[in-house]
Amino acid sequence: MTSPVLHHLLPLVAAGLLSGTMNAVAGGGSFVSFPVLVLAGLPPIAANATSTVALFPGTLASTWAYRHDLTGIGGISLRVLLPISVAGGLVGAILLLVTPGGVFDKVIPWLLLLATLTFIGGRRPGIWLHRYVHIGRAPLLVAQFILAIYGGYFGGAVGLMMMAVWTLLDTAELHAMAGARTLLVSAANGIAVLCFAIAGAVWWAETLAMMASAIAGGYYGARLARHLPPPVLRAFVVVLSATVTVGFFLKSY
Repeated sequence: MTSPVLHHLLPLVAAGLLSGTMNAVAGGGSFVSFPVLVLAGLPPIAANATSTVALFPGTLASTWAYRHDLTGIGGISLRVLLPISVAGGLVGAILLLVTPGGVFDKVIPWLLLLATLTFIGGRRPGIWLHRYVHIGRAPLLVAQFILAIYGGYFGGAVGLMMMAVWTLLDTAELHAMAGARTLLVSAANGIAVLCFAIAGAVWWAETLAMMASAIAGGYYGARLARHLPPPVLRAFVVVLSATVTVGFFLKSY
């Protein structure tokens, strides 16, 4: 008898490749991987956990590709931001695992909407707020912890959310923040991956089918990020995320 995952092998591999590339360049890979896993028959919480695990090596590959560009944010060292992101990711992962499935089904469209609005706004809200608000290091560390919780729980557009908040302290260019974004998202996701694996929330056949192509997408996507026009990719992600969000609202409500 044919394994069920084989019926969805091509979509899973394609989703992994596209998701890894998107995460490397602008974020939003879960807008591809999560709905594909749901369509493959996974319950939403399992799809979310499986997506996180499948895309994690891709974010590591992106971090390696950005290794020469890793710098702190606003004078705050990555040695400080890293453990804060790990702690937040741990809290978020635990919250996901204790969330009842029915509740998550109702929450997921709103999380997708939040991520979509983040993609539409990008860093512009942070840049606009920077004219009137300039936060110090302590508030940024608190915000980083909260965003890491979101990253461990769901994580859609969390990298963009981080950069929007960082803009309130540091107005560096997007490319200058890309390395820190990938590293800290990887930190929050890494501890979440460990939690999901220990809890048995991961569907491993689907994970492995998606993981290899996500690694390739993550590595080469980070290299392409230096040459790809950001507006083009942002428009693609916004259209895709809006479509997925509407679909989940229709399904849930």
